[in-house]
Amino acid sequence: MKRLKLFPISRRAKDLLAGKLMLLLTILAALLVLLMVAGLYLKSRPVLASQPLAELLFSTKWRPFRGQFGFFPFIMGTLWVTGVAVLIAVPLCLLTAIYLSEYAPARVREWVKPLIDILAGIPSVVFGVWGMLVVVPFIKDSVAPFFKVFSTGYSILAGGIVLAIMIFPVIIHVALEVFRAVPQEVREASLAVGATRWQTVKHVVLRKALPGVAAAIVLGIARAFGETMAVLMVVGNVAKVPGNVLDPAYPLPALIANNYGEMLSIPLYDSALMLAALILLLVILLFNLLSRAVLARVERSIR
Repeated sequence: MKRLKLFPISRRAKDLLAGKLMLLLTILAALLVLLMVAGLYLKSRPVLASQPLAELLFSTKWRPFRGQFGFFPFIMGTLWVTGVAVLIAVPLCLLTAIYLSEYAPARVREWVKPLIDILAGIPSVVFGVWGMLVVVPFIKDSVAPFFKVFSTGYSILAGGIVLAIMIFPVIIHVALEVFRAVPQEVREASLAVGATRWQTVKHVVLRKALPGVAAAIVLGIARAFGETMAVLMVVGNVAKVPGNVLDPAYPLPALIANNYGEMLSIPLYDSALMLAALILLLVILLFNLLSRAVLARVERSIR
């Protein structure tokens, strides 16, 4: 009888121990982000103490040898490249997701989705090499002469095109899941009152899925904001505020990748690069939190 009593106690103890262990691992995983933010902030304190934050963020003077670290050209370069990528990617991705969700036969859908997954798994350096061999010469020889301007091809437009292709899978997958989460009864009710399929998609499905579509776009922006290697290879890396999409730019990820470890003998240079990494991390965290909040809202509204 004693053995029969001990067995349930032992099992409950193991279950409790496993639960506590998983809780500890979950907390540690969540704390990693906070530890990264804290570590980058501590490393950034010397440059923050040397110049006001407003001057660091809005100054265009990047002269490390003189102790001048103005991040404005790099922030604007990041925004320009990300903006061009989103403008290219969003219409194409939404139309693709609408076709796969509302029009495509099941066989086509099953063939296309693995291809999109393969696109997501291609290393970024491969996209960069493809951009150098195809996109950059196309912009130099065709796009720039068409607008009667000179461009080496290494430009915001080249970075935006490459980056748009890289974020296709993110936006398509999320948008597709959001469209398919819209109840079929809503579509049937719209069709029953005489609406065409496109009218149903435009006025019913899209309206119902709009918060989720917004979340997909925000996730794509967050993915584009932190991309490094492919953009670094095609964007030109010139530290000035761009004036148009055919100008070169220098995004924050490229600044960190190009310079960290090479010029750290310059005072405050490593601290400035850590501040650039902190800015990038905080912006990506903001976009991800925003997208999660929007996704939670659309799930509640659909239910």
